[in-house]
Amino acid sequence: MDWGTDLWDQYDVIEKHTQSGLDLVEKYVKFVKERTEVEQNYAKQLRNLTKKYSPKRGSKEEQECRFTSHQSFLDILNEVNDYAGQREVIAENMILNICLELSKYLQDLKQERKTYLSDAKKAQQNLESSYKQLESSKKRFEREWREAEKANQNAEKADQDINATKADVEKAKMQAHMRTHMAEECKNDYAAQLQKYNQEQSQFYFTEMPQILNKLQDMDERRVEKLGQGYVSFAETEKHVTPIISKCLEGVAKAGASTNGRTDSLALIEQHKSGFERPGDLEFEDYSQGINRASSDSSLGTPKGPLDLLSKNKNKLWPFSKKSKLPPPPLTPLSVTPTPSPANGPPSPKFARDPLSYCLKEINKTVKPRISSIRTLKRTVLTPGKQMPPPTEDFGHLPPEQRRKKLQRKIDYIGKELQKEVDQSEGLEKMKDVYEKNPQMGDPSSLEPQISQTGQNIERLRGEMQKYESWLMEAGGRGETAQYVPHTLNNNGSHDKYSPDGAQSDEGNADPSQAIYAEFDDDFDEDEAISPIGECTALYNFQGASEGTIAMQEGEVFAVVEEDKGDGWTRVRRPNGDEGYIPTSYVSVSLRK
Repeated sequence: MDWGTDLWDQYDVIEKHTQSGLDLVEKYVKFVKERTEVEQNYAKQLRNLTKKYSPKRGSKEEQECRFTSHQSFLDILNEVNDYAGQREVIAENMILNICLELSKYLQDLKQERKTYLSDAKKAQQNLESSYKQLESSKKRFEREWREAEKANQNAEKADQDINATKADVEKAKMQAHMRTHMAEECKNDYAAQLQKYNQEQSQFYFTEMPQILNKLQDMDERRVEKLGQGYVSFAETEKHVTPIISKCLEGVAKAGASTNGRTDSLALIEQHKSGFERPGDLEFEDYSQGINRASSDSSLGTPKGPLDLLSKNKNKLWPFSKKSKLPPPPLTPLSVTPTPSPANGPPSPKFARDPLSYCLKEINKTVKPRISSIRTLKRTVLTPGKQMPPPTEDFGHLPPEQRRKKLQRKIDYIGKELQKEVDQSEGLEKMKDVYEKNPQMGDPSSLEPQISQTGQNIERLRGEMQKYESWLMEAGGRGETAQYVPHTLNNNGSHDKYSPDGAQSDEGNADPSQAIYAEFDDDFDEDEAISPIGECTALYNFQGASEGTIAMQEGEVFAVVEEDKGDGWTRVRRPNGDEGYIPTSYVSVSLRK
């Protein structure tokens, strides 16, 4: 069954139907465009949302990201940001695979339909023109035949009229004969025109129009199939990114499962542990033994306040001191009645109130400043930049534990720089040997300034290393020289006992808290921001449990800061500025030329 046979007389219906089909394609394209706008707006709002809740660089929130709960929230923000990117991918693919393709196809269909309708109209006009010619020849034949009949009647009348001359009769007969001849010609012309019209009509209804209608049918069927593909593509576009979206959601769940309260507690301890010893018991100030005892620590004449009591251990308990608090004045009696001095000694003072209650009150006065000074701990120690002492090069302004960690980090950093200078010096020496053996490759003397400068840098760094090591020993550290030992991956993917920054960890039992411990206070910038030399994409997940490393997820993209020097590790940087080392074998590296 086809349109040319079964709908040969429904041309108007077919014309409206095909136009309605094209309108539907155009409507679907418009629908998809509006859908892509929804996706793009959704993705934009998601990105703005993640940006709003992401910590700013150097803010307090960024410093708290060392805790698993905060880091998990950051991971969730990253996953939501990736999720927004997938929504943008959906919008882009819908624009390319549906809107643009269907729009182009729609234009072709419109042009094809216009051609078919034009052919049908042309065939219809040809048939109508032939019909007009048929009608004209028919009317002429009818008119000529009537004239011929009239002429024949006139000839018969003239022949029967006795009064008509022979010439009149002959003339009437010739007129009748001529009219009859013309009527016969019109009859033949009409017959030929009728035959022609019938042929054209048959050609029109059985050949031309069926072909045109069948072409319109084929076009409409192709339009339906193409539109159906657009419907399927609408779903396939989103299904294509569903696995990635699922990974994003799995990442959110994984971030939630990675929180660890114990780890956060250890991180807080490691971050704020001062290393001070707990204060000992206060000595009892015995005011009942008299006022004028000369050199006793518990003399009423020289009562001990918190400053005096803590002065013995001020190197250990300095955060609890209150410099603005002055010692209380010596205790004096309220009322003393002079009496003659007996022969056995000076008179005893007489108090206006009970001596025991008076002494207890004085003890309370000396204890209260002690309690209030504990409240100032957060203000004097835990709040950098407000009432902290000015920083010093040996970090003596920090508590002992934080000072040791700061010194150790500084030593590790100097060790890295020293290793770089040593490697550079060795490279220059090798280059110099090559130039000496092959003078055509270069002038050995041109390397002398660089070799000299490298030697000076090595000496300077060694001096700084010794200086900081002495301060570390003074602070109670191990006093060991921190050397930069590049760590590598063993066969099972675990880390060696040395991390890239020189921090030692137990093999196989690395402390998980080391990955999130941070410095007490940033008093120096370890190095300037290095321009990336390429980029890399993570092939596998990496936890980054050792200090100096950085965790990564499969598919994550980093900027390469320092390429692998043969130790199996590459230094990378995240878009948010975090830097660290990752296994080279875990990523696909693309360096810039």
